[in-house]
Amino acid sequence: MWRSLAPIGRNAATGGYRRYAWTAADADCRLWFRMQAEARRLDVETDRNGNQWAWLGDPTAGDAVVTGSHLDSVPDGGAFDGPLGVVSSFAALDELRSRGVSFKRPLAIVNFGDEEGARFGLACVGSRLTAGRLTKEQAYELRDADGISLPQAMEAAGHDPSTIGADPERLARIGAFVELHVEQGRALDLSGDSVGIASAIWPHGRWRYDFAGEANHAGTTRLVDRRDPMLTYAETVLAARREAEVAGAVATFGKIAVEPNGVNAIPSMVRGWLDARAADQGSLDKVVTGIEAEARAYAERHGIDLTVVRESFTPVVDFSHTLRDELSRILGASGTVPVLGTGAGHDAGILSESIPTAMMFVRNPTGVSHSPAEFAAEDDCVAGVLALADVLEELACR
Repeated sequence: MWRSLAPIGRNAATGGYRRYAWTAADADCRLWFRMQAEARRLDVETDRNGNQWAWLGDPTAGDAVVTGSHLDSVPDGGAFDGPLGVVSSFAALDELRSRGVSFKRPLAIVNFGDEEGARFGLACVGSRLTAGRLTKEQAYELRDADGISLPQAMEAAGHDPSTIGADPERLARIGAFVELHVEQGRALDLSGDSVGIASAIWPHGRWRYDFAGEANHAGTTRLVDRRDPMLTYAETVLAARREAEVAGAVATFGKIAVEPNGVNAIPSMVRGWLDARAADQGSLDKVVTGIEAEARAYAERHGIDLTVVRESFTPVVDFSHTLRDELSRILGASGTVPVLGTGAGHDAGILSESIPTAMMFVRNPTGVSHSPAEFAAEDDCVAGVLALADVLEELACR
């Protein structure tokens, strides 16, 4: 499975993946998912929001156990973030069948659409729509860098955008959702464990900073006469690092757009996107408020107009204690399984307000993620499959 999926959407120059929502690479990933499901005699359906479901048993029976993740990527992302959860879900089903177990509850494997938000700037679009955390009207306003709207992209890919929206009937059928994911950090590597359980997801959000200055000639304009928004942006980037260090949080300006974007031109506009995350809401508020305050002080000093827009926000996610404790019991038969928090967002976090959800992590020896260097060793991946199979057997077969 891993070898058949690996070439899809991979950029030969960078070695990273560009599997963006509703593109040709995304279509190839969806076909791969369908083929894997049909090879296992599962019933495949695509819901109104573009999420794929592979069912064993009656989807309408209720109290289903669902596992899976996503197949899309960030720009030049790694091979494991998302796909490891989907591949492991199919492999766990194979393992359960080899054990000869009988299923007492319906089981589904899901591929959520547009989890990374690489194309339209909002993460977890498929799960947000399903859970009613993103309205149809809001989704219709999403556009990519070329000005193509989400509904236009969906329609071009053969999906009817008029049907998107909350899907409470589908969620009502699910008794538990367990998402396996590569760890995006080094906690398991430091503890020496192959598999861990998630306790919570840090609150996090994205903010767009628009720094408006004045375009001018880079060679003839005196320094004292310049209204250069790049200076204010640069100082704000450094301020974000300082504020995050003080609060024990993380804050990153990872995306930038410059106008007119000429080597010999002073910019008229610099747009930077801030990603900020912290262990609790108070710390996050302190970081975000501090960054904006410093940015506005710099902007006033340099004669720059600043606009700050919060584009997305996810509050702290505390996973179902009952389900989390059940996973700890199942996986702890041979020893203690670490329970750890994470600063990364996931579909499981979006769904946690609607259905019982839990997450499992597989060790990442370097901690690198959202990069072609992302990695998990084969023996750890196998350990993750076997752990997921144990969980699914307990939840769906007993």
